[in-house]
Amino acid sequence: MSEPVKILLADDQALVRGALAALLGLEHDLEVVAEVGRGDEVVAAARRSGAQVCLLDIEMPGADGIEVVGALRRELPGCRSLIVTTFGRPGYLRRALEAGAAGFVVKDTPARQLAEAVRRVHAGLRVVDPELAAESLVEGLNPLTERERDVLRVALSGGTVAAIASRVHLSAGTVRNHLSSAIGKTGTATRAEAARIAHERGWL
Repeated sequence: MSEPVKILLADDQALVRGALAALLGLEHDLEVVAEVGRGDEVVAAARRSGAQVCLLDIEMPGADGIEVVGALRRELPGCRSLIVTTFGRPGYLRRALEAGAAGFVVKDTPARQLAEAVRRVHAGLRVVDPELAAESLVEGLNPLTERERDVLRVALSGGTVAAIASRVHLSAGTVRNHLSSAIGKTGTATRAEAARIAHERGWL
């Protein structure tokens, strides 16, 4: 009989981690070997535990799940990443796959399907929520440049143009240009609306 697939769970909500661990623990060929609540703890925990598949939430302290996907790809290329998130947004899906994720599913995926997704990812296959994949095709690519995304991330928390400029190390005039361009691309009227829409679509 082959060894069970070793799984690491990364989610900042202990209740969610516990539920996932309990569900996956019912499968004879899967074993949860590590649990962490912060994104910046994943790589070290995966290395210590010998995890073969990491289940990652997107929004976590320390580092978000998409950043972690990239870090795992660089530092532990034999460890596969599966995003399991509440935030089923096409923009997140595209960014996760571009970073090297092997799969992307939402948290309301039935337990049996989630277990099968882990097996498929471990086997070298790619698993993507079909509804999200369809939405992603309809919505198209993220139209924002990297600088526009940087500026909008800061704009999410409010503040003046001068404050945003200070945070992203650009001149106020350059920030205004990026904000204006982002407002046009998101079809909104204000920087606050542009930041909100970009966040909702997973572009940030």
